[in-house]
Amino acid sequence: MSQREGWRKGLKVTGILIGAALLLAAGVVGLYFFVMSNVEKPAYRVVEQQGDFEIRDYPDLIVAEVTRRGDRYDALRAGFGPLASYIFAKERAGEKIAMTAPVTQDISADIPVKGGKTWTVRFIMPSGYRLEDLPDPASQDVRLTDLPAQRRAAVRFSGVTTDSLIAEQEARLRGWLAAKGLSPEEPPTYAYYNDPWTPGPLRRNEVLFDLPNP
Repeated sequence: MSQREGWRKGLKVTGILIGAALLLAAGVVGLYFFVMSNVEKPAYRVVEQQGDFEIRDYPDLIVAEVTRRGDRYDALRAGFGPLASYIFAKERAGEKIAMTAPVTQDISADIPVKGGKTWTVRFIMPSGYRLEDLPDPASQDVRLTDLPAQRRAAVRFSGVTTDSLIAEQEARLRGWLAAKGLSPEEPPTYAYYNDPWTPGPLRRNEVLFDLPNP
């Protein structure tokens, strides 16, 4: 085989590998959007949109929640387990409950304590349930409650949710609201729409603030 023929063959193999990689990537992206389109999310109404900022009106939401102490990430991980156990009927009687998005987290007591702050982590229940329809949790650790309808401001962003990225996006949202003469109600809520294995560029994350209802 001549040097030119070898070079052409190498280009052909490289082209095949690149094409296969592109097809695989397209398949992963397609699967991601298919899965996300089938996960129920809150049916909010967009009141105003500017780029990746929105003002939304949310309906009443029924949630299951737990409280955990620690750093943001550790508290989120610690809170996820008992909530997942509740909806998947691991420790209680009754049917399983479908997973929804997002999982939300906010500071329930903005007072530093040993081991970090106190956080509330929530799973939103599917819209077909009423509070009285939901099975009782196996322990008092998981609480079922109703969040009343609320106007909220949100900024949407992708990436792995490090503390620095969340702080950056929270500051952007505060600045946008300040420019509009709007005062957010503390504390902010952090919303995570994807599992930890979703690549950062495909993730949907949000920081939200409650606003006065109209």
